[in-house]
Amino acid sequence: MSTATLYLERLSALLQQAVREDAARHGLLPIHIQVLQYLVQANQYSDLPIAIADYFGITRGTVSQTLAVLERKALIVKQADARHGKRIHLKLTPAGMAVLQDSWAERMQRALDMQPDGAALAGTLRDILVALQRLNGQHAFGICRQCAHFRTDGGTTHCGLTGEALATEQTGKICREWATPA
Repeated sequence: MSTATLYLERLSALLQQAVREDAARHGLLPIHIQVLQYLVQANQYSDLPIAIADYFGITRGTVSQTLAVLERKALIVKQADARHGKRIHLKLTPAGMAVLQDSWAERMQRALDMQPDGAALAGTLRDILVALQRLNGQHAFGICRQCAHFRTDGGTTHCGLTGEALATEQTGKICREWATPA
C-alpha cells in the first residue's frame, strides 16, 4: 500500500468520524447529515430521491426512510416539479441549513483553503474520483460547469443533454447527468 493510499484512508476515517460527531450533535444519523450536505450542493437534476440513492449507493427504501426523518424534523421540504409530473425536488429549510453550520464539510474546506495550490489538488482529487468510479462501475457525479454537456451561448448557459437553461447558481453544483469532458 502506497503512502498516498494510507493518507487517503486516514482522511476517510477522519471524515467519517466528523460526520458521526456532527450527526450525534443534532440527534441524527450520519446518512442524514450526508444527505443534507449533498442537497445543499445538488442542482435541479440531482435534488431528487433517486439521485440520492445513486450518489450514496443505497436503496430507495433507505432514501425514503431518511427523507421521512429529515422532513419530520423540518430540515427539508419536498417541492413538486411543475414541468415533470411526479418528480419531487428536495430543498433544505433554514433549520436544515443551520445543521450544516460549522459542519465537517466547512472544516474540510478551511483545511483545503490552507493549501498553497488548491486548484491543482482539486484537479488531482477529481481525477482519482473519476478513475475510482469507473473501476467500481459507479455512476459519475460531477460539477455541472465541468461536464461534457455544459454549453454557453451568447452569455446564457444550458445543458446540452436536456436543452434546459441553467441558472448561474446551478452550474457550480453537483449533477447526476455529469459526463467526462472529451
